[in-house]
Amino acid sequence: METGSVDMERAAGDEPVWIPLPRGLLRMRRLLLVVWLGLLTLVVGLLPGLLAGPVWSAFALLPPALAAWGWVLLGRNWRSWRYAERADDLLISRGVLWREETVVPYGRMQLVEVTSGPVERHFGLATVQLHTAAAATDATIPGLDPAEAERLRDRLTELGEARSAGL
Repeated sequence: METGSVDMERAAGDEPVWIPLPRGLLRMRRLLLVVWLGLLTLVVGLLPGLLAGPVWSAFALLPPALAAWGWVLLGRNWRSWRYAERADDLLISRGVLWREETVVPYGRMQLVEVTSGPVERHFGLATVQLHTAAAATDATIPGLDPAEAERLRDRLTELGEARSAGL
């Protein structure tokens, strides 16, 4: 998706153009869910079943049930994340039960970081972290394509420098 073309729409004062997070973030989170709950199945269900008898092996059903529930919840959470670049600020929206929309004015940005841990790098993802003068307005956009994260970092840094010049 070309995000540089949204400038005309933003300048016209229309509704913000919301950009969803890449599907790779959902795949990464679901894989981590399966791995951790698979290990939990071994520890909570199978090992006690082998050591204490078949009555305890019924606990082995709990982690797969949690995995199924978590699978659905991770999908809903992933779909709730989006961001939009406007003329004067960046909007970040997230949340399923409690919707949260963060507005970060470009002129208040002090630092824009792009980070990528080993698991994120394996999945080709990066996180953009925005720091402002007020800690309450710090914001994060997880799971971006590294090229998009760098583009966003450079654009936000450029806009932040231009907007804060009068402060």
